[in-house]
Amino acid sequence: MNDRKTALADKTVLVADDDVEILGLVTRHLSSYQGARILEASDGEEALRTVRRERPDLVILDVMMPGMTGWEVCRAIREDEALRATGVIMLTGIGERLNEMTSPLYGADEYLDKPFEFEDLDDRITAVASKR
Repeated sequence: MNDRKTALADKTVLVADDDVEILGLVTRHLSSYQGARILEASDGEEALRTVRRERPDLVILDVMMPGMTGWEVCRAIREDEALRATGVIMLTGIGERLNEMTSPLYGADEYLDKPFEFEDLDDRITAVASKR
């Protein structure tokens, strides 16, 4: 638990989801991480603009968003050399098998299916933080 509380110390995290309820829940949960700076985006285009401007350490992306999908945002992050160190977790309700097959193709570090437990999200965050 202590590792979780400090895994994002002095890190910036962008949460992108068009579902305001999920966006709020994840953002509030991440505020329990000590020293984390949390940003929000409600569609794919806003997410990509924010990533390019703020260069977050971690991006938690919903797949199905208006404008650009989370997959398209993830691919754009992976194609940008300046964002090479940015971790990406795909968070989606499209179905476990589809998420498992597609998220790695676009360069996501981890993925998590909705509905999810915050403990599972914490595990993914810790894994990505240790990789990047």
